[in-house]
Amino acid sequence: MGSKTLHLTAAIAAVVLALAGGASAEVRFGVADDGGKYADDGGASFFSILNAAGLQANRITVLWDPTDGTDGRTIREAGFLDRALPVAALRGVDVVLSVYPAKAKVFAVDTQKRIDLFAEFLQIVARRYPTVKTFIVGNEPNQPRFWQPQFLPDGRGGHRAVAGALYERLLAAGYDALKAVDPKLVVVGLGLSPRGNDNPRAPNNVSRSPVRFIADLAAEYRRSGRTKPIMDALGFHPYPQSNADPHSRGYSWPNAGLRDLDRIKQAIWDGFHGTAQPVFAEPGDGAGPALRLMLDEYGRQAVVIASVRSAYSGRENVKPVDEGTQARLYVEAVREVACEPAVSDFFLFHLVDEADLDRFQSGLLRADGTRRPSFDSVRAAIGEGCRRAPHVWRHAETVVAARVSFDGFRVRATAREEARVTAAVFPARTERGAILAALTRRAARATGHVVLRAHRRVTLGLRTGELGPGTYVTATLLRATLNLDRATLVVSRPFWVG
Repeated sequence: MGSKTLHLTAAIAAVVLALAGGASAEVRFGVADDGGKYADDGGASFFSILNAAGLQANRITVLWDPTDGTDGRTIREAGFLDRALPVAALRGVDVVLSVYPAKAKVFAVDTQKRIDLFAEFLQIVARRYPTVKTFIVGNEPNQPRFWQPQFLPDGRGGHRAVAGALYERLLAAGYDALKAVDPKLVVVGLGLSPRGNDNPRAPNNVSRSPVRFIADLAAEYRRSGRTKPIMDALGFHPYPQSNADPHSRGYSWPNAGLRDLDRIKQAIWDGFHGTAQPVFAEPGDGAGPALRLMLDEYGRQAVVIASVRSAYSGRENVKPVDEGTQARLYVEAVREVACEPAVSDFFLFHLVDEADLDRFQSGLLRADGTRRPSFDSVRAAIGEGCRRAPHVWRHAETVVAARVSFDGFRVRATAREEARVTAAVFPARTERGAILAALTRRAARATGHVVLRAHRRVTLGLRTGELGPGTYVTATLLRATLNLDRATLVVSRPFWVG
């Protein structure tokens, strides 16, 4: 290779690296921690430590209670917020306010009145704190700890999911209320938990998976006929399934974690494409608005070392990782989101450990204020930016990872998402378009398909007794349950029936 070629290659590599590094420029790193809000010094020390860790933002909780005697028009912790927010501004820390009800069943009664009151409360908060430019509306509405009910009886012996549809009404009202105060305010929706069991009869934690919750939300949005967006960014809490899981381990559909962000993007596309609600950007998109992804909670709980054990009380509720592992897992997470163009924010939960071992010990600092190894590791990883090609996502138009095999007149199908499967035998001369049309008509009947669970296998045995001698094909149509327009058609090789 000649010297000119070497120089050109080096120049191209430098440009690619620079472009990759630029991918992290828009990611705002911070913490979800109310420690600064409650600090006696107004958060001065807390925000200074935040700065030292290379972090730029602090998500702070604001609870709402319509039973407080003022119809929820009182900011119950205004004194703390009045003191802390100016200090944060002086330290150059962006404050994000997460506003949600103090009680899970608050919208189960007087629903429309309380939605209106909550929207009014958002305006009260936004006007009182004009330096705050980002508001999260609600918190983990797919979890019963924050939103009930998740399901209601459907009158036919079953249940129907209701939380997503009701939350859509709340988010729409909140979006309009905040934009009326300032059109430039960033409205973040959902703040979804990464997991849900989708089981209304579960003995505990009756919850909705994030993918299905988004589908419920989108269905209500379309039903409402709304012609405006409901959010500028989607909040998501991509905790691992288990605290000690390696970074590479994700969730199975319809749940999702940090390694499954494309699944969340696809759910948004399935539910909202073609509406006034922007979806996530893809290569080749124009300059129009695109939805962003705010990862506003992520944490890995670490062991409490013996020298600081006196700063804690209670008993652990999870198996923690050692401090070195926590640092490594945080670095891997930071590096991943730095190269994810859809991500606007990534917040660790917390900056400082909670002293109660039944709570979260995921901080960069221990409860006594001493630094964990993750403090310096996270700061260095943030400083690196993106050192590889940014992640590229494109929406799927077929069933994700659909696989079909044929064994005589048996059909076996698998996929990485839930799908409806229909199969039949056709004369080999039948055109593909005619096969698709026939299977689509059959699939529309209640008994015309079987449900394929994600990551499972379904086997269909086809009736062939009426087939006369001739050449045939077996055709299988898979349609994504949450977007029936996404379909995969697989046709076997021709075979002879004699």
